[in-house]
Amino acid sequence: MKIAVGNDHRGLGVKQRILGLMAELGHEVLDFGATSPSSADYPDSALHVGEAVGTGQADRGLLICATGHGMCIAANKVAGVRAANCRDMIDAELSRRHNDANVMCLSSDLIGEDLIDRMVRAWLVTEFEGGRHARRVDKITAYEKHSSKPRVHAPPPNGD
Repeated sequence: MKIAVGNDHRGLGVKQRILGLMAELGHEVLDFGATSPSSADYPDSALHVGEAVGTGQADRGLLICATGHGMCIAANKVAGVRAANCRDMIDAELSRRHNDANVMCLSSDLIGEDLIDRMVRAWLVTEFEGGRHARRVDKITAYEKHSSKPRVHAPPPNGD
């Protein structure tokens, strides 16, 4: 699997461990993250990873910042991305099974190393269940396609 990985300065250490894990698991990695502990803005990495996943250049994405929140917000602005901020095994597995998440966001400050490794492993192997969940994901995709087109606003009902 091809995995796009991104981080800001706070996620550098976790990314370095994840790169080792990806190599161990045999995944190809596209690294869009900060390479030094100097300040780096999370939207830069998040949008690059989101574009890679949204265009099919990568199968999935992993994003790391202090809390995971900023990365998740930014990545979800990219068409085709379903990013989930995961803090435990249940989040990691259900984001895949029920939401077909294609980007997982992680906190470098709030989750321990062992748990992050287990979450990443589980997230990469967990399949989307489909069924009733597919109907829901399809609604999101349909909205996303519709909302990206310019909208023509109708005049208010009273003619003003």
